[in-house]
Amino acid sequence: DIIIILIAFSIAMIVNDNFTFVYNNFTMLIHEIPVIIIIYAIVFTLFGMYRSIWKYASIEELVRGAVANIFAIAIAYLVNMLIGQQHFDFSPYFIGFFLVSVGTIGMRLSYRFLKFYQTYTNNGFNMTKTLIIGAGYGGVLMLEEILNNPKFDKTVVGFVDDNKELKGKTIRGYHVLGNTDDLDTIVYEQNVDAIIIAIPSLSLKETTALLNKAESTGCKIQLMPPFYEMIGTKDTLVKVRDVSILDLLGRDPIVLEEEGIREYIDSKTVLVTGGGGSIGSELCRQLRHFNPKRIVILDIYENNAYDLQMEFNRLYRTDKVKHKPEIIVRIASVRDEQCLDELFNEFKPQVVFHAAAHKHVPLMEDSPKEAIKNNVLGTYNVAKMADKHKVDKFVLVSTDKAVNPTNVMGATKRFAEKIVMAFNEQSETDYAAVRFGNVLGSNGSVIPLFKKQIEEGGPVTVTHPEIIRYFMTIPEACQLVIQAGAYAKGGELFVLDMGEQVKILDLAEKLIRLSGYEPNIDIQIEFSGLRPGEKMYEELLVDYDKAIKTTNEKIFVLPNGSTDNTLVLNEVDTLKASLQKSNNGHTVSLLKQYINTYKEVI
Repeated sequence: DIIIILIAFSIAMIVNDNFTFVYNNFTMLIHEIPVIIIIYAIVFTLFGMYRSIWKYASIEELVRGAVANIFAIAIAYLVNMLIGQQHFDFSPYFIGFFLVSVGTIGMRLSYRFLKFYQTYTNNGFNMTKTLIIGAGYGGVLMLEEILNNPKFDKTVVGFVDDNKELKGKTIRGYHVLGNTDDLDTIVYEQNVDAIIIAIPSLSLKETTALLNKAESTGCKIQLMPPFYEMIGTKDTLVKVRDVSILDLLGRDPIVLEEEGIREYIDSKTVLVTGGGGSIGSELCRQLRHFNPKRIVILDIYENNAYDLQMEFNRLYRTDKVKHKPEIIVRIASVRDEQCLDELFNEFKPQVVFHAAAHKHVPLMEDSPKEAIKNNVLGTYNVAKMADKHKVDKFVLVSTDKAVNPTNVMGATKRFAEKIVMAFNEQSETDYAAVRFGNVLGSNGSVIPLFKKQIEEGGPVTVTHPEIIRYFMTIPEACQLVIQAGAYAKGGELFVLDMGEQVKILDLAEKLIRLSGYEPNIDIQIEFSGLRPGEKMYEELLVDYDKAIKTTNEKIFVLPNGSTDNTLVLNEVDTLKASLQKSNNGHTVSLLKQYINTYKEVI
């Protein structure tokens, strides 16, 4: 600022003297300039000119700088007039005011000017041409971050917004090019490579509808998440994430009957078997909100259980967490009856969620005895301990593959349901089972596989062009399992409404397009054929003619006929003995005999 003031007033004096050198005027300048500099420094300090961060300089700095310059020049002129015997007239001060204003304000806005210049000079050169959907606060924030943060290798071509009044207007010099109905045309005319949806307030349904519009453009699409998700980000003020297939499901959030859940969870000890897995761990996270006394996490795989324990430890270090039940982790197998007995005796759980299971269909076709040991005998052991130690409620996490099973995994899960119903006939514990379909993002889910294949440049492998599945998110599934537990009075087989079926080929194509590629042009799709035991179509979980609807529209109860508990438990003993004496073929034959709904894949 001092340099700018010295240069500005020197130029002002020369201009005022018609570009000639006048010795007396230079002498007066030498006497008056220190006063001018001191007053400018004081006024600029009072106006906060030295507290602004140039990186974020905006219209506020422009206005503040103009007002500060007016005050500074007026005060400097008056002070010099009062203390000086000889004095400039006002003309040099007037010229100096404009030069200093341009210099001091321009210096503070120089960073923004530089970024603006770089954006345009780099346009199209190693930069991703980006269209921002949303010309509101989120969109402006996104633009600011792209302009100011070098980590964003993007150049913005403009905005799109469905507010018709904004069309043709500009934001920071960038035009609102049209509305979302014009996306295809705008993308083509502007040669857009990527689209960022910067409307954090959108509901899931609105986001899904917008994504479906944007998908056809062939651009890579990213989302600005809700503002609460961005709090605490270190590298950027604003973050974006890639679109996930969860965004495309667009289902309304589940409304839980919390009072009923609290009745059976509040202040209780809850045991979750398979607690480190994708379903089990989310069950633990959800259960915490209903204030159990403690959550006992049982898992044979120590890494997942440890990660979940550390997650809770980090969470509990914050004072904002309302519910902090005791978290206990035990590494053990549900196959080990003695270990289970000791664990039940030590912690005396009142509620058990049994999620431990082998679930990979092709692997269990190759290792059927392991599926039986874990899914059948493991369930028997946990159910037996629940009866012995007088647990209040036992909820089995089952699968849609138990419906008319065509594979060993599905058959073992159907057997597990039979075991649960058998114990319910003879026990004071309320036993129930909950069936649901494929869970997006769970271990073994197709989505992570597709994403990895896309990142590697393909090909994306789909088993069959017509294969169809039901899908649900992990949080959705776990919330409904906990809700079903509240309805359980003993002997119920709950099924979850999974919504509409999804064609796996369509899902793969959507993920490819949302990643900015064109299916079978940039990323190939290959068909690998159905795997052993795999169905083309999943069975319908809910037969609306037979199912009984609960007060939650997504949970139904299937009529479950009477179970001969003695017969089922004898079958368990026979199957257990077969594991020791027989080969895989004989053991699987027994399993098929006991599960009369087993159907061979045609």
